[in-house]
Amino acid sequence: MNDMAEQDVDVEGLWTRYGGLVLRRCRQLLRDEEEALDVTQDVFVQLLRRRSRLEVRFPSSLLWKMATNLCLNRLRDRRAGPEAVEDDTLVRLARLEDPSPQAEARFTLRRLFARQKDSTRVIAVLHFVDGLTLEQTAREVGLSVSGVRKRLRGLRETLLQMEAS
Repeated sequence: MNDMAEQDVDVEGLWTRYGGLVLRRCRQLLRDEEEALDVTQDVFVQLLRRRSRLEVRFPSSLLWKMATNLCLNRLRDRRAGPEAVEDDTLVRLARLEDPSPQAEARFTLRRLFARQKDSTRVIAVLHFVDGLTLEQTAREVGLSVSGVRKRLRGLRETLLQMEAS
């Protein structure tokens, strides 16, 4: 299917087939049931609003990406992003179970990602939290593999500078 006309997009069918996938994704990123339900609904509201301009050849990928972006926006808005990057220090920080170190990890991650483009947060989440390969991450965000590597390298360098100061 190429560009689909507004009446061709079966949003109800997509909700039935992929609603659970979107909700699981939102739960994974937000770790809050009510917010996950809200963002899941927002994904499909956005789909309804933009359906005449969307190409829906791979609906699961589109919905996954929409859910990820909306969740990251929500996390940014509440200033508590759980994003992680490849550096062992950040992976350890992002996966801490004890709440007090988590607060420090959130602070570090907020400072780190405040210096980056929003799309770099998406790259970090897709690659390090979701476990996508560099190639898969590049496809999802529309960059080359070398572009993804460059962003991740920049993230590590920024972290090293932060730790040095």
